[in-house]
Amino acid sequence: MATSTIDSRVSSATTVVGLVFASLVIGTWLAVHVGAIFLVDWAATWLWLAAPVVVALQCWLSVGLFIVAHDTMHGSLAPQHPWLNRAIGCFCVFIYAGFSYNKLYENHHAHHRNAGTADDPDFDIDHSSSFWPWYFKFFRHYFGWREFGMLTVAVVIYLFILRERFPTMLVFWALPALLSSVQLFYFGTYRPHRVDDIPFDDRHCARSNDLSHFISLLTCFHFGYHHEHHDAPWVSWWKLPAHRRSTINLQYPKVENE
Repeated sequence: MATSTIDSRVSSATTVVGLVFASLVIGTWLAVHVGAIFLVDWAATWLWLAAPVVVALQCWLSVGLFIVAHDTMHGSLAPQHPWLNRAIGCFCVFIYAGFSYNKLYENHHAHHRNAGTADDPDFDIDHSSSFWPWYFKFFRHYFGWREFGMLTVAVVIYLFILRERFPTMLVFWALPALLSSVQLFYFGTYRPHRVDDIPFDDRHCARSNDLSHFISLLTCFHFGYHHEHHDAPWVSWWKLPAHRRSTINLQYPKVENE
């Protein structure tokens, strides 16, 4: 979609709110990352009781990093400032797992153009209903030699800096990143695009997860409202619940009692 078209749909107020949310996600992720890996003394037994909570929080925030980057791929985070929009997206996917923003951008737009077909890089036409085979193909497609090399460099640097504290990096960065990839895939790709007995409504080959707004936020930052996203990709993640509600109201208007 052309930037001028996005500009006409995304107001300055929406951009400000989106940037505030993006700052909160990125800032909180960085705070947890630095605190958990470098500052907290996990040798205290009672602190390890909090470790699963920290891992779960960082997993959710890692999902948020990707969703913020995803909005930048559609130009909807800061359309009036393309350089800022791209810079935020590049930073998010880099700290997430060393991903190439350009590769993700090209693949994601190919996904939108060819959803649910053999030309869709996110779809596994041979395992369209099988979670794990599809996930492993999805993972191998995006985690290539470049990403392996980037993370190897990061591991060496962290090993040199942390020394005996190195396992904290594995627990509070590597593990949440891996878990978040499963979470993103399940709620944002597999459930919306899997083939089952119920046919898709239109060319988008996408359905939405029927979840409350709170659960939708916890699972995938509303990315599970996936049909609405494909139908209106310029809508920011935090506006998808309202957009979904308005779309449903248009399809099934309330009948006034006479």
